[in-house]
Amino acid sequence: MIVVGHGQFASGLTSALDLIVGKPEHYRYVDFLQTYSVNDLENKLHQTIDQLGTLTNGIIIFTDLLGGSPFKVAVELSEELKDLYKIRVLTGTNLGMLVEANLSRSMIEDVDSLIEMIIHNGKNQIYKYSFTPHVEDELDKM
Repeated sequence: MIVVGHGQFASGLTSALDLIVGKPEHYRYVDFLQTYSVNDLENKLHQTIDQLGTLTNGIIIFTDLLGGSPFKVAVELSEELKDLYKIRVLTGTNLGMLVEANLSRSMIEDVDSLIEMIIHNGKNQIYKYSFTPHVEDELDKM
């Protein structure tokens, strides 16, 4: 698993993930800082893929925004390196997706099945809170 995003998106999510589930194995992050060029990002992400590629059956790259530089670079590298590594790119990453992926990846070996589950659970993490006051009824009075 690799997380990449604008600013400190990736390191921030990683910090939260570490707090919730501990340090995951075969996991890296790449921040796309304001001082980096797209070439810097590409080089860092390529190095990170090479570090993980020999250790795993597949790599999932989690990105922040559809169409952003981290997403575009991840997609380009996944195509460029498709003969070497099985790489899948997801976008719209949230913390719930990373927690679920980290907890489930040892049980689901097929990377595409894992991705379907991650996407489903990631979407289910999105809610609008609305307060509804409790109305006391006769059963509450007993």
